Amino acid sequence: MARDVSDSTPVSSRDDLVAWLEAGCKAPDAFRLGTEHEKFPFYLHDRSPVPYEGREGRGGVGALLSGVLEATGWEPIMDGEALIGLLDPKSGGAISLEPGGQFELSGAPLDNVHQTAGELQAHLELVNAIAARNGAAFLGLGMSPTWTRAQTPSMPKSRYRIMTQYMPTVGARGLDMMYRTSTVQVNVDFASEADMVRKLRVSLALQPIATILFANSPFTEGRPNGFLSARSEIWRDTDNQRSGMIPFVFEDGFGFERYVDWAVEVPMYFVKRGETYHDVAGADFRHLLDGKLDALPGERATMSDWANHLSTTFPEVRLKRYLEMRGADSGSSAHILALSAFFVGLLYDADSLAAAWDLAKGWSAQDRQRLRDDAPRLGFNAHVAGRSARDVARDALAISRAGLARRRRLDASGADEGRYLDVLDDRVARGRTAADDLLALYEGAWGRSVDPVFDACRL
Repeated sequence: MARDVSDSTPVSSRDDLVAWLEAGCKAPDAFRLGTEHEKFPFYLHDRSPVPYEGREGRGGVGALLSGVLEATGWEPIMDGEALIGLLDPKSGGAISLEPGGQFELSGAPLDNVHQTAGELQAHLELVNAIAARNGAAFLGLGMSPTWTRAQTPSMPKSRYRIMTQYMPTVGARGLDMMYRTSTVQVNVDFASEADMVRKLRVSLALQPIATILFANSPFTEGRPNGFLSARSEIWRDTDNQRSGMIPFVFEDGFGFERYVDWAVEVPMYFVKRGETYHDVAGADFRHLLDGKLDALPGERATMSDWANHLSTTFPEVRLKRYLEMRGADSGSSAHILALSAFFVGLLYDADSLAAAWDLAKGWSAQDRQRLRDDAPRLGFNAHVAGRSARDVARDALAISRAGLARRRRLDASGADEGRYLDVLDDRVARGRTAADDLLALYEGAWGRSVDPVFDACRL
């Protein structure tokens, strides 16, 4: 989940909301990528989740954050007296907590995936060393494999308390989404409104393909759950007013204004004033714009309110001042880096962007939705417009690899960013997702036990 924004500039009209999004436009030579990934902390001795305060003399999530703070000197992010995150004032990177203790790195905006690899390695080395002092480690999966919701801890964040109360009123799986799933995302830039539209349409159409390529959540409460990406399936019954494939993106005339018109109709969770989160769950953002919000009479929207509200919309690809790819399960280091490489190759090269659109432009809204619905369960065996998802994924990977080659961001050995796609090429060649491989181990070498996943998927 995104960090809260502080900007008290008043919003005077809908045009201000549109202008805020449009201010994200950048010159292509200023394009960056930002990689975010979540992971589950667990205690090594019994593979239980790590609560904020710790347990049985072992440090908890709060101690992990404190250890990173001591090692880095980053700025603390507080919720009351609780340390809930850290901000690197130099790079713009941050560490934050998801509701169930998922430990998230929001990476700095970087020029290339090689730099992301360095950032990720340094982060994992640091947090693993701190976790080891507390008898803990981190698990890279899209869903916690053994813990019930009741066993899952809750982090001391005010916004999450509001969401926890609201989620069951709008969907059956919202609390599972909050407390028991982990994702990896990459954020990408756009040059203009037209460029945003092209990139949003391509990435949204292909997001179910990413769900398949990165499917890595086949276990729940100690047994197979019937899905390759249970995390993705959970989103289908979380809150359909704020999530999904947002088909209006593909309609003629779509742009910043149309996205604003959708977002203001999404019910709010909270309004933050000072350090206080006011529960306004279900209220209309338009009422805040007009100063007619029942819970806060006379209060009018600020740019902080708008930015924070956008962070509580959850479509498969989210527009803010950049685009967030939201369809993938978390996983290994190679898996995390592959996501960034995949979408950078598709979206940051003009020829690849055009080729990717050619791949998906003939799909109808029904085609896209069917693929989205089938992807979590069928994986590479899903179909779209008469083609297998495996064939579409193979084509998309070839397009991405060609785009990365043309970008010519080379590492010290002279290799371009395409090397990070090797793990995905292997999955497509074998027709097997990471989840398929885990299920085979469960049925074979693991003797139908999920416990070995904590060693196999330890980051």
